[in-house]
Amino acid sequence: MKEKLLELIKKIQLDKRLVSFDEAATKQAVVLRILSFLGWDTFNIDEVHPEYSVGGKKVDYSLRYNGYNKVFIEVKKVAEDLEKHQEQLLNYSFQEGAKLAILTNGITWWFYLPLHEGSWEQRKFYTIEIYDQKPEDITQKFIDFLFKENVISEAAIKNGEYIYKSKQTTALIKDTLPKAWDKLVREPDESLIELLAETTEKLCGHKPDNNTVNDFLHFYIKDFKKSSTDVVTKTEIIPNSQTYSDITKRNYTGKSIVSFTLKGVGEHEVRSWKEMLIKICSIIIKTHRNNFEQVLKLIGRKRPYFTKNSGELRASERINGTDIYVEVNLSANSIVKLSTNILSLFGYTKDDLSIKIR
Repeated sequence: MKEKLLELIKKIQLDKRLVSFDEAATKQAVVLRILSFLGWDTFNIDEVHPEYSVGGKKVDYSLRYNGYNKVFIEVKKVAEDLEKHQEQLLNYSFQEGAKLAILTNGITWWFYLPLHEGSWEQRKFYTIEIYDQKPEDITQKFIDFLFKENVISEAAIKNGEYIYKSKQTTALIKDTLPKAWDKLVREPDESLIELLAETTEKLCGHKPDNNTVNDFLHFYIKDFKKSSTDVVTKTEIIPNSQTYSDITKRNYTGKSIVSFTLKGVGEHEVRSWKEMLIKICSIIIKTHRNNFEQVLKLIGRKRPYFTKNSGELRASERINGTDIYVEVNLSANSIVKLSTNILSLFGYTKDDLSIKIR
C-alpha cells in the first residue's frame, strides 16, 4: 500500500493539469484516488459518503465507520482561498462530533482536530503541500492521518494529538520562560546566588557577598523590564533586525499573517500570505514601474514565479497595472522566501522587512 501511494504522489507532483482542475476534477483525480490507496472503498457510501448533509448544508465527504462520522473532508478548487472555508468546516465537524477534519484543494491539505480547544487556526495541526514537500514525507503523513485502519482504531487521532500537543507545549514553554526567569530573579535561591558570586570571582578575583548579589538581581530585573519591548500576546512579531536568512528559515506552516512592514514605515494589514505577496509587488511597482520586469528572473525549481503567460503557472494572479502574472499557489514558507527575493532585486536590505503572525 505504501509503495503504491508513494508512486501516486509522485505522479500527482508531475501532473501540470492540476492547476486547471475545477472542484469536481480535483475530487476525482486527486482526493478519491488518495483515499482509495489509503484503504477506503470510495464506491461504498457507508464508508465514503459524498455530499454528507449537516443541518441543511453539505460536506463534500464524510469518512464513516459503523454509522459514525470519523473524518469530514471539504474540497475546493486550486485557486480558492482555503482560509475562508475553515470556520464552516470545523463548525460542521463540531456539530457532528467528527474528530478529524480536512480542508484541501488537492495540492494543499490542512488537517484539523475540531473538538480540541483553541482558534480554528490553532486546531490545525498539520499541513501537506504536494508540490513543496518530499513525496516520502507526504506519503507517511497521509498514512498517519488518513489510512483507514488508523482512522478506525483512532491511531490517526493520536498521531494528530501528538503533533497538536507538541505545538501547544512549545507555545506554553515560550510563554512561561519569561515568567520563570522573572520569578527566579525576584526570588533567587542559594544556588543561583552562589553561581553568580563564583562566576564574578573567576572574572575579577573578588567574590561578592550574598546581599550584593541580591541587590544586583533586583536592579537587573528592573532595568531589564525598562529596556525590553512589550510582550505581544496572541501575535508574534518577526523583527526587522533579523536577516533574510533568519526569516526564511522560520516555519510558517499553520500560522496566519496579520501584517507586514517595510523600512519600519506603515503597517500593511493583510488577510493571507497570498495577499502579502501581491501587496509587496504593488508597493514595488509604485517606485520601480520601469524595471519591475526584473521579477521575471525569479525561477522556482520546476517553473517560474513570474511570467507573462499565465498558463505556465499552477494558479496565477495578474499584478495590477502590468501584464505580468505571479504564482499564488505557494505555501506560507515559499511566499516569505519569494517576497524577500523580490525585495532584494530592488535594493532593499536585510533590515527592511518585518512580519507579524498569529
